[in-house]
Amino acid sequence: MSATAAAVTAAARPPAAALVARRARGRLLMILAALAVLALVVLASLALGVRDIDVATVWQALTHPVAGNVDHDVVRDQRVPRTLIGLAAGAALGIAGTLVQGVTRNPIADPGLLGLNSGASLAVVIAVSMLGVASPLGFVWFAFAGTAAAALLVFSIGAGQPVKLALVGATVTALITPLITLVLLRDPEAFNMYRFWAVGSLTGRGTETLAVLWPFVVVGIVLAGALAHRLSMLALGDDVASALGQRVGVTRGLAAVAVILLAGTATALAGPIALVGLAVPHAARRLVGTDYRWIVPLTAVLGPVMLLGADVIGRLVLPHSELEAGVVAAAIGAPVLVAVARGRTVAGV
Repeated sequence: MSATAAAVTAAARPPAAALVARRARGRLLMILAALAVLALVVLASLALGVRDIDVATVWQALTHPVAGNVDHDVVRDQRVPRTLIGLAAGAALGIAGTLVQGVTRNPIADPGLLGLNSGASLAVVIAVSMLGVASPLGFVWFAFAGTAAAALLVFSIGAGQPVKLALVGATVTALITPLITLVLLRDPEAFNMYRFWAVGSLTGRGTETLAVLWPFVVVGIVLAGALAHRLSMLALGDDVASALGQRVGVTRGLAAVAVILLAGTATALAGPIALVGLAVPHAARRLVGTDYRWIVPLTAVLGPVMLLGADVIGRLVLPHSELEAGVVAAAIGAPVLVAVARGRTVAGV
């Protein structure tokens, strides 16, 4: 290539700063688009169901409720609580899945893979069968404690070894599941209560449950945001991250704390909902790339989109009845798991 042609090519090539700015604008637009979709899903969650309510009535119920109006009571007493819980649990699951995949560098990792759901389930079974706990507000602390105990066990044994973390999580799940089954078979009443919680649902949980747990979600989200840049370096490998001045052990420890807070709260609020924490991070990577500074905020939006969307779909697929959000979310997430298993995913985990 002649010197003149090289000069023309160099002049035509946009400077690096312009490319970075263009990518940042594209990613910001993607997050804004996701927020717009979330707004539509929230509106659908408030308006659609066994009893469809028009948007004007929904707005009136939120701003100027009329005592005794059945539609207003449905919106305020039933749909607002499940929508708020879906927002909190969805964001927590999406970010928790992102952290787990980032720390383990495992594309099929999610909180369930690390045994967190099984730990929460065992704690709830013990609470119901042995301690007589009978309300969702009573379950939440046991579910949270069970998630934390399972996470501490898994991270303490598999610390610093991404593959080992997944293996330890699978082992913990394999050990706990028969214990849960044994207790439930001996106590039919506990089984009847447990199965409603274990299927994963946004119904039957009042705002009082969210009122005591929302600070854990906020702290977990803030901690995840602070770790986003570190996760991007960790994706390059432990040696590279250490060479760049990162304390890898500290990063994994802080990520474990954030996962405990987020996954524990989500499981306590909505039950052990599967595959949201798996599917959402992969969707975020396809939309904004592998930089966790963009992945984390986007998963905080896409998580509620998927969970609330699953809840709305569950209300509509069966006439005069509902499918639980956990069932629909699993049906949505299963194709993602198949695609990941076939290798159709992006790098950066």
